[in-house]
Amino acid sequence: MGAFIRQVLATVVGLILFITLGLGGLIMLVVLASLTATEPDSDIERGTVLTLDLAEGISDANIEEPVVVVGDFLGGAPPARSIALRVAIDALNAAAEDNRIEALYIKGSLLEGVGAGYSTLRELRAALDAFQESGKPIYAHSPNWSERDLYLVSGADQVMLDPTGLVEMDGLLAETPFFAGALEQLGIGIQVIRAGSYKSGGESFVRQERSPEDREQTEALIVDLWDEVVTVVATGRDLEPSAIQTIADQQGFLGAVAAADAGLIDRQAFEDEVLTELQSLTGADDLDDLNQLSLTAYANATLTAGSFFPTPEVALVYLDGNIVSTATSAAQIGSDRTVQLLRDLREDDNVAAVVLRINSGGGSASASERITREVTLLQATKPTIATMGNIAASGGYQIAAPADLIFASPNTITGSIGAFGVIPNIEELANDNGITWDRVQTADYAGLNTLSRPKTPEELARLQELVDQAYDSFLSIVAEGRSISREDLQEIAEGRVWSGVDAQEVGLVDELGGLEAAIAAAVEQAELGENWQLVEYPEIPTFPEILATLSSQQSPLVDVPPPLRTLADWVEQEWETLQAMDDPHHVYTRILFNPKID
Repeated sequence: MGAFIRQVLATVVGLILFITLGLGGLIMLVVLASLTATEPDSDIERGTVLTLDLAEGISDANIEEPVVVVGDFLGGAPPARSIALRVAIDALNAAAEDNRIEALYIKGSLLEGVGAGYSTLRELRAALDAFQESGKPIYAHSPNWSERDLYLVSGADQVMLDPTGLVEMDGLLAETPFFAGALEQLGIGIQVIRAGSYKSGGESFVRQERSPEDREQTEALIVDLWDEVVTVVATGRDLEPSAIQTIADQQGFLGAVAAADAGLIDRQAFEDEVLTELQSLTGADDLDDLNQLSLTAYANATLTAGSFFPTPEVALVYLDGNIVSTATSAAQIGSDRTVQLLRDLREDDNVAAVVLRINSGGGSASASERITREVTLLQATKPTIATMGNIAASGGYQIAAPADLIFASPNTITGSIGAFGVIPNIEELANDNGITWDRVQTADYAGLNTLSRPKTPEELARLQELVDQAYDSFLSIVAEGRSISREDLQEIAEGRVWSGVDAQEVGLVDELGGLEAAIAAAVEQAELGENWQLVEYPEIPTFPEILATLSSQQSPLVDVPPPLRTLADWVEQEWETLQAMDDPHHVYTRILFNPKID
């Protein structure tokens, strides 16, 4: 019996020692891993050339599409991963100081209509300039160059083009679809109510061309954007801005020889010739020995995900997409989960400051106001900085208004302080197909939400009151957040869209700058010094969550053929915008259609 008891005690003691030492060993491993996380990966060799493939795109948030993650897991061939802007910037900054990195090779071309907007490219361009200042060369080559491509790569040491390639330089075009004629033919009626003479969101349904007010604001916007493109390209290529404008006015595109003669590129070359030059630069014996590493792979190998030890946190919150009450995809800002996220950050004592990265044309008025309320409460407890990406307009601007500071790029599309409602009916469509309705109701306004007939003047008046209330609330939020009188604000509101540079002039924006500048401001306001870590939200979903998301989607695990991808992306984007019109009162603070400026 005594031997049995001794054996049991020995076993228990052994288990305790094993658990204690095992846990201690695990903790030590985690600590050691965290301490060495910032050390460069030993597999990266000296003379390595970093590569950035523009065709893969530059995204704003560091969130993988579910189709990409599952495709990787299944070993299939998913779409190429885009690299997040902040990851690209951090990787370029690290590479500038890494003596194993010899040069940067930018290849390919941004896909039309997707990949990155001018605001995103401006921030990446600044990081490229900083990399170049370290003394390391940048080589850029593509079969063809677009205006957006040149905006990014024009400062490279060598800008090259296939001998049969073209350089596009034809100015910017803003296009908006108008559906009044099609809806009339289909028998679908639309009634639009709005607050703000420039609030043009609903015009697409009731007009066949732009209103004078919309034309005025659109022309002012694209002139500002074009001036920025011309200035940046001209500076990068050491040309006069007038030379760029002349090419746009008189030619539109140039072949390789003409582009070199005009100074838009350095020379024509095939890609194998570029690689041979990089081989010579790095001292590699042959092309097989040329060490190339994608910027994404370099970032994964060298950038730390954060400290193991508790340190003050700067929360970077991505607010990207249409603003809706309940999000059904990652491309939407759901007020339910966004409000909860901001509340959690407000109540988390380890979160010292919050940066809101906004890329949204707005959406539901009520959803926008719920998020704005939480931003106001957040700003009252800790430094809150808003940074605008390519677009932060209407509801997207509203949620930024209470922030301590608002940053925008010169080519950000912002403003659009106004509200509108779109009220469809199918009376004519139904009647043309032999369908009629007979109504019995208990009150005069019982049919306020029916689609079977147009709204009466009395009903429209009541709905106009809702729109006016949304606009009045919008004005109050901006006036308080920006410390502007209602009278002065009225002059710059009315639904008018502004470029970032103009928005700063009229007081809607504090500083011209990008994501990095906003993060630096948050650190400064929170007085964090060097002791802080950046944590991104929303957090990357778990694999089961990704599978659940995919189960409700019809996205294939293969990419759309390139010739159709631009059209498919545009149609999908606009369809998602229409689906996102879920406001219970049918009142919206948004730019109805996503601006297409190319």
